[in-house]
Amino acid sequence: MSDEASKIILGETAISAMEEAPRRRFLRRKKATEGRQITECENCGAPLHGHWCAQCGQAAVEYRRSFRHVIVDVLDSFLNWDSKFFASLAWLIARPWYLTNEFVRGHRVRYLQPVRLYLLASILFFFVVNYWAKSIHMEKDPSKKLTREQREKVAQELKDKDIPADVRKKIEKAFAEPSPKPATLPTGEPSAAASPASAIEGAKQSPAPETDAEESGPQILKFDTPAGTPFEKWLEARAKEKLGEKGTKAELFVKTLISNLPYMMLCCIPLFALVLKLLYIRHRIFYIDHLVYALHIHSFAYASLILIGLLTIGILRVASGALAGWLIALLWIAFTVQIFLSIRAVYRQGWIKTIIKFWVGGAVYLVILVLGLAGTFFATLIF
Repeated sequence: MSDEASKIILGETAISAMEEAPRRRFLRRKKATEGRQITECENCGAPLHGHWCAQCGQAAVEYRRSFRHVIVDVLDSFLNWDSKFFASLAWLIARPWYLTNEFVRGHRVRYLQPVRLYLLASILFFFVVNYWAKSIHMEKDPSKKLTREQREKVAQELKDKDIPADVRKKIEKAFAEPSPKPATLPTGEPSAAASPASAIEGAKQSPAPETDAEESGPQILKFDTPAGTPFEKWLEARAKEKLGEKGTKAELFVKTLISNLPYMMLCCIPLFALVLKLLYIRHRIFYIDHLVYALHIHSFAYASLILIGLLTIGILRVASGALAGWLIALLWIAFTVQIFLSIRAVYRQGWIKTIIKFWVGGAVYLVILVLGLAGTFFATLIF
């Protein structure tokens, strides 16, 4: 019995030791991995003399670490949540030309790259714009609605008269929802020239007809003019499909159009750099330098527009009247002056030449934006 018991005890001890051995080895491997320093490149085997391999360029990063370190690395690689991000953001708002000058001089490691900075600013800006676009609602024509005093008068007259419940509901619906055609009384006169009391008497004899949601919706567009060419007919058919017969789908169309604006702006930035290249063609500046400035100034515009919007909301809550108007105007003047000063600081020309090129370049780029918006409109309409 003692031999059997000792065998059982020894067997269980061996099994438990075999089960714990891999776990202990795994823990040792994990601790060794977290504490070890990489001295040779894991890609090509070359000896390392820093964070980057001089042979193939791979970074000396140990990815087999805790999940917390991995998340920090991901955030750092995408957003650079260190002094780079905050320094770039501060200089972008205060002196947007400083980032361009530093990039041209070769001082690039302390700030975000122009493309990454533009992507972050544009994502934040158009996120705010799309959030605002979701709150857009196409209201019905206010001229076809009764005023508040007229509604109260009609409600009082409905209480004074003995009217059946079904007729009362139809009358209230007729006053609440405008009909696409002016309703006529039994005498043939238009209802706009009649009083609410006469409208009630006429509604007893001829109740208001029911209208569906499409007919009673806001009529924003009219397709009354017959299309001539086949292209015009095709374009009109696409407009009816996208906007609705009477523009009832215009709200969805506007939201889709706003969601396509980031792609339009991404295509307009190289064109803005081309305008700068033509304006300063005698300076023999490379196109890539103009493109860097274009990315920086658009990033400044996105960040400043968000800041102006927030400050405008705060000003309207605190002040009102002429004071609020002057404060908001000062914000837009400061925005324009910053762009003007950035052009002068980057291209280093006199005040007169900078003013002329500022207005000429601004007018040309405004035409480009209008054409881009028109192209985005037709692209949204067609596709």
